[in-house]
Amino acid sequence: MVDKGITSLNVKVINRNKVYNCIYKEVFTSKQQIANKLQMGISTVSQNIKSLEKDGLIERNGNFDSTGGRRADIIQIVRNARVAIGVGILKKYVFIVAVDLYGEIIHSVTLNLPYESSRDYYKTIGDKVDEFIRTNQIKPESILGVSIATQGIISSDGQSVSYGVIMGNHEMKLSSFTEFIPYPCRLEHDCKAAAYLELWKNKDIENAVVFLLNRNLGGSFIINRRIFQGVNMHGGALEHLCINKDGPLCYCGNRGCLETYCSANTIENASGMEIQVFFENLRKGVNSCVQIWTDYLDKLAFAIRNLSIIIDGHIIISGYLAPFFTEDDISYILRAANSPPFPIERDQILVGTYGQYTPAAGAALHYLDEFLQTV
Repeated sequence: MVDKGITSLNVKVINRNKVYNCIYKEVFTSKQQIANKLQMGISTVSQNIKSLEKDGLIERNGNFDSTGGRRADIIQIVRNARVAIGVGILKKYVFIVAVDLYGEIIHSVTLNLPYESSRDYYKTIGDKVDEFIRTNQIKPESILGVSIATQGIISSDGQSVSYGVIMGNHEMKLSSFTEFIPYPCRLEHDCKAAAYLELWKNKDIENAVVFLLNRNLGGSFIINRRIFQGVNMHGGALEHLCINKDGPLCYCGNRGCLETYCSANTIENASGMEIQVFFENLRKGVNSCVQIWTDYLDKLAFAIRNLSIIIDGHIIISGYLAPFFTEDDISYILRAANSPPFPIERDQILVGTYGQYTPAAGAALHYLDEFLQTV
């Protein structure tokens, strides 16, 4: 008869994980606090602290104030003991980030590298990732993996792009990257990666609509803290929500999609300015820019109002344009979107802070989650 109970080895692994994650969640803690929090014997805590310290995963950093006896050591994780790399691929640009174990970007670079479906392109990506690692002196043994976030629907097995009209990347395969990147790799839809970032940063989110305001618009739905995929992996593709059947032609072949009104490209095309210049002029009160932005916010508010009725939760403004939003812009959206019977409250709207690096950073977080579950 096979013993299916928990072995002593299993217990050691479980306790090690508990101790590490306790330190991780508390950020700064002490041996006694860990023992109290986990209701674990102090000797067991001490053994695991020694083991984790030996592996370079945690460190002592000063002491807590004395409460009468010996001052307790401050214990914390080594934030960059493990690093995840994220690569965001757009039609004309590539964004590479390294995130520490708390998901904070510690290094980043933007590359002007137009996409092409060729082996040379994928080799260049591999070379640029290697250069990024060397330039920032990231230890190869600390790298958990490389996540690639791209525009396009990803197949259910995560091995290829199944729909990629914007970039023409329907032939993109994960294997094209792994040939030149000597680390574990995964392929992500940029919109889903952005949603993952918001889940990571906002632990109180249960349900949400994520608007990824990049050069092209994208979106995701979060339901019960899970990213909604749908039967064919295009759940949450709010960029193709039709708001005017006689509107501008979308790249998908239909007219009046939200993409044609609320992408960064739409602003650049309407204004004849690069985004940075547009917002500089907007904040100076240039009339033409004010009109373009007002129209943009009106269309965005219309979509927010309709989708908030379906997904009763947070509204998250994320991506390239998010850092340009002001509190006045949010107030305008609320005025334009709010109508009976279900008004949106200010605290339901969240604005992302990672800008154009959002998909790359969000994609990298999967490796952090895996590490935290298995350390």
